[in-house]
Amino acid sequence: MTPSPLPLLILTVGAVGVLHTIVPDHWAPIAIIARNRRWSQSQTARAAAIAGLGHTVSTLLIGAAAWGAGALAAQRFGRAVDIAAGIALVTFGLWTTIAGVRELREPLPQDVDEAERALKRGHSRTALLLIVGSSPSVEALPAFFAASPFGVAALLIMAIVFAVTTIGTYVVTCMVSAAGLSRLGYPSIERYGEVISGVFVTAIGLVFLLWFRS
Repeated sequence: MTPSPLPLLILTVGAVGVLHTIVPDHWAPIAIIARNRRWSQSQTARAAAIAGLGHTVSTLLIGAAAWGAGALAAQRFGRAVDIAAGIALVTFGLWTTIAGVRELREPLPQDVDEAERALKRGHSRTALLLIVGSSPSVEALPAFFAASPFGVAALLIMAIVFAVTTIGTYVVTCMVSAAGLSRLGYPSIERYGEVISGVFVTAIGLVFLLWFRS
């Protein structure tokens, strides 16, 4: 019996949850504001969790739609959906890698200033959910599409893994960075997180294509 590629897809969304979130433009705005406003660790953790939740929800809503589309397509086109899923993984992975390389020369994004202005206008920390955490993680979406043949249970497992890794990474990076912001550096895993994420997704896509050719 041919083993299922589902563990690879679960690994993919977990890795994307960490690698995509660890890029500074996700957590740095919260960490900087937390430091400037002298938030407690619990306040910083809550703000990070809110942002992480927004990022997770926006991704999972589109991911569930992608999974549903894949399930419907699988009923009609069968094995062709598996090939399409592999191609989608490779395409999105390459797109993320190229975009990540282009962003390496950009300074810290202006999300910090935008969040500060929102807070000064009287908005609560929940404003960070809309400012920092509203954009979906597009490189995770093909994995949800690829998981469509494995049923609702697979979708739920992947959703939980993505939520835990994304929100957990938000909270950990924000708390650690806010506590030692004056010594904050940008290690390679942070600087190249988006690129690594794209390369990883591309590799999984190639494995997925080879899997269904065998």
